[in-house]
Amino acid sequence: MNDTLFQALALIVPMIMAIVFHEVAHGLTARALGDPTAAEMNRLSLNPLRHVDPFGTIVLPGLLALMKAPVFGWARPVPVNMRRLRNPRSGMMLVAIAGPATNLVMAGVGAVLLGLLGKDIGPEPVKGTLRAFLMLNAFNFVLLNVFLALFNLLPVPPFDGSHVVEGLLPRELALRYRGLRRYALPLMIGLLVVLPTISPQLDVVGRLVRPPVDWLTGEYLNLAAWVAGAG
Repeated sequence: MNDTLFQALALIVPMIMAIVFHEVAHGLTARALGDPTAAEMNRLSLNPLRHVDPFGTIVLPGLLALMKAPVFGWARPVPVNMRRLRNPRSGMMLVAIAGPATNLVMAGVGAVLLGLLGKDIGPEPVKGTLRAFLMLNAFNFVLLNVFLALFNLLPVPPFDGSHVVEGLLPRELALRYRGLRRYALPLMIGLLVVLPTISPQLDVVGRLVRPPVDWLTGEYLNLAAWVAGAG
C-alpha cells in the first residue's frame, strides 16, 4: 500500500469512528433523560454520513491544513432539545459530558486492541502488513479519542465544556453565557488560530490541552503494553 494512503486511511478511519461515537453518545444520553429528538430524526446511527457537516468536517479542516494552521472542525451536532429533558439544566450537563466520557471509554477499548495486536506498540510498527495497518489504526484511535475528549471539555462555546459551565452558573449568568453561542465560530477561530499566531504563550491547545492529552495517552499506552505482556 502507498505510504501516504496507508497513513491517511489509518488516520481517517479512527477519526470518523471517534466523532461518530461521540455524537451518538450525546443523543443516546438525551433520549435516556427524556428527549427523543435525535431518535425521531434518525440521528442515533453509526453511519458516518449522517454526521458529516460539509463545511465543518471537510472544507474547514482542509483549508486550515493547506494554510498550515491548527486543524479543527466539527460534525453535525446530534439534535438535543433542552426543553424536552426531564431536568433541563442537569440533563444538558450530562448530555454534554456523555460525548467526552464515551471517547475515553473508546480510548480504553483501542488500547486493549492495540495490546492484543502485539508487543511492538507505537505509531510505526513494521509497515506493509495488515497487522501494521490495524496497529496504526488502534494507536491513532487511542490518541484521537483522548484528544477529542479533552479538547471538547474546553469551557468555551460551542464545546461540550461550555454546557457544563452553563449548568453550574446561576440562571441569570447562564443565560448571558448562553448568548455567546451565536459567536461560536469567531470564538473558535480567535482561540485556536489567531491567538497562537500572536504569541505561543496564548496557544490554548498547546498549553492547556496538549499536556493532559500526552499524559493520559501515555497511561492508555501503558494499559496496551500491560495487555501485550499478559497475552
